[in-house]
Amino acid sequence: MARKATTYWDYIKVEEITSLQGGLEESDAGLSNDEVLFITVHQIDELWLKLALRELVSVRGLFAQERVPEQSLASAVRGLRRMALLFHHIAQHFALMETMTTRDYLAFRDKLSPASGFQSAQLREIEILMGLRDSDRIALGHEHGYMQALRAPDGSESAASRRVSARLADRPTLREALDEWLFRTPIQGSTPDRAGDAETVKRFVEQYLEAHAGEVRRAQELAMHDALTPHDAERLRARYEKEVGGARAFLEAVDAPEEERARRARVRAALMFIESYRELPLLAWPREVIDAIVAIEQAFVIFRQRHARMVERVIGRRTGTGGSAGVDYLDQTALRYRIFHDVWAVRTLLIRAQALPPVETPDAYTLGVGQ
Repeated sequence: MARKATTYWDYIKVEEITSLQGGLEESDAGLSNDEVLFITVHQIDELWLKLALRELVSVRGLFAQERVPEQSLASAVRGLRRMALLFHHIAQHFALMETMTTRDYLAFRDKLSPASGFQSAQLREIEILMGLRDSDRIALGHEHGYMQALRAPDGSESAASRRVSARLADRPTLREALDEWLFRTPIQGSTPDRAGDAETVKRFVEQYLEAHAGEVRRAQELAMHDALTPHDAERLRARYEKEVGGARAFLEAVDAPEEERARRARVRAALMFIESYRELPLLAWPREVIDAIVAIEQAFVIFRQRHARMVERVIGRRTGTGGSAGVDYLDQTALRYRIFHDVWAVRTLLIRAQALPPVETPDAYTLGVGQ
């Protein structure tokens, strides 16, 4: 049968979408342009978050497999970079919000109370699925946790609280799945299931640390040449010694609980190996994955920072509509809500290609079937 001809307005649901900007009213006819702008921007943000969440679920699913096919890594990178662009676009919306003056916003702000952007279930879902732990969360500003803020005013379950509860049970997180994938990375041709893997990894780490220490000494000599006083020289010496000690502490995972230390150390060694030898064919796409992870978390941090500056510009540092500490709360989340710590930390330890220890089995990285 011939189907009905498709129209743009039916496919995109234009009439339905453009009738949803009334806020607490039946339509937007009686609202100010500022209030309609406020509602529209947040609705668009939620649509962007929907797309970001879909990409995140797909990428997590790829890495949650027991073996991740190499040919799927390009899709993972594309999804992660799309997420980063989505958060970039959301952050750009804050410029539109800043076209409102403080008085423009205060004219309708009371309508929102006690609602808050903190109640965006999709943003909470993204944080959870990426791997933000409850123990790392910052108090909203009153005695209740974030799950309580997602409930209905009478304390009953809401669509938002049900969504987030379901996401809390949806494991693994992207961070957990990536850790498992990285743990299986061949290091100097060895995988965790091979005899002698621990010794091979330890040998690589020791060789790398020796090369890293040499590079630090080289940098120290250059810096010491310009030291003006004995105090300057001692300060520089202590700083570079700390850098050498920090590299060993990181790669030996001394900050991890003892029962998790060996596994965490191998994950960090894998990150170092991938970043250092990214020119090897089998490591090219894994390195792109790592770089895309940095890009998405960077975009998330910039989104939070941009949000804080927009709020401060429009309403200053007053208490948020939902009882939060307002700008202070937003600033703290930008600083402290970091998930992929190891991926970022590795960059402090990277060295010049000329100084790297040799790859023992380069042929092992010419072709593979996944990890």
